[in-house]
Amino acid sequence: MHSTHTIALPNRAPLHLGQTALVMGILNVTPDSFSDGGRHNLVEHALTHARQMLAEGADIIDIGGESTRPGAELVHVQEELDRVLPVIDALIAEGITAPISIDTYKPLVADQAIQAGACIINDVHGLQGAPEMADVAALYGVPVMAMHWDKSRDTSAPLVESMNRYFDATLARAEQAGIAGDQLMLDPGFGFSKSLAENYAILRDLRQACAGTGSGARSFAIVVGTSRKSMIGKLLDAPAAERLAGTIATNVLGYANGGHIFRVHDVKANRDALRVAQATLYGPPADLR
Repeated sequence: MHSTHTIALPNRAPLHLGQTALVMGILNVTPDSFSDGGRHNLVEHALTHARQMLAEGADIIDIGGESTRPGAELVHVQEELDRVLPVIDALIAEGITAPISIDTYKPLVADQAIQAGACIINDVHGLQGAPEMADVAALYGVPVMAMHWDKSRDTSAPLVESMNRYFDATLARAEQAGIAGDQLMLDPGFGFSKSLAENYAILRDLRQACAGTGSGARSFAIVVGTSRKSMIGKLLDAPAAERLAGTIATNVLGYANGGHIFRVHDVKANRDALRVAQATLYGPPADLR
C-alpha cells in the first residue's frame, strides 16, 4: 500500500521510507509561532526539547527560525541565522545523530545550516521561491521537502489538478538544478492558502495530490504536516493546545492514504498512533506475534 523510497543523506545513513512512518519533531526557535512560539527560542530550551522529542521516538528534528503563520512578521536573513545556527551547533556538539532538517525558504540560511550540520531542506515554497534554493540542495547533495503553497492559484480549477501542476514546476526546477528525483519529498501544504474543505479533500486524496501530471505511474515520498493546525481548530472549535486528538486523527488517516513522514509537535502520542495504524495495515512486528 505504501510506496517505498530511499532518501540519501550526506554523511549519514539514508532514510528508508515505506510501511514504517517516520516522525519529524518540530523545533521552532521563534518568538511567534502559532502554537509554541517563545517556548524553545533559547538554545538551552531548544536542546532540552530536542532531547525530549528524540527520547519519545522522533526520527528527524526540524528546526525553524521564522514563523509562517498568517500575519507573522518577516525575519531578515541574519536574524534567522542567529536563531537557528546556535541550536544546530548545540545539537551537533551534543552528539545527536538524528537527521536535522532546516525549515527555511531562504537559500543563505539553508546553505549555512547545512554547513553547520543540517542534512535536509524543508522549503515551504517548494523550490519556487528563491531560485537559488534548488542550487544549494544540489551543491550539498541534500534532499528537499517541497511544500505546496500557491498563493495565486485559480480557486475555480480542481484543487488536485492545480497541485499537480504546481509540483510539475517544482520537479522541473529540481531537475534543472541537478537534484535527483528520488531526493524530493512532497508536502501538500495543509493550511497554506487552502479552505477548510480543501484541506480535508487533500487528506482524503493524498496520493493523487502529491503526484505531478507528468510523472506517470511514479510516486513520491509524502510529508504530512497537520499538527495543531487551524483545519483541526476550526472543525473542533479548539485552541492550538487542545488539538492533539484531531492531529492524531489526521496523521492516522494520512498514513492510511500513503503518507511517509509526519511533522508533529507531540512526538510520543503521534508515534504511538502511527504504530497502531501500521500494525492494522501490515500486521504487528514479527517478534510480537
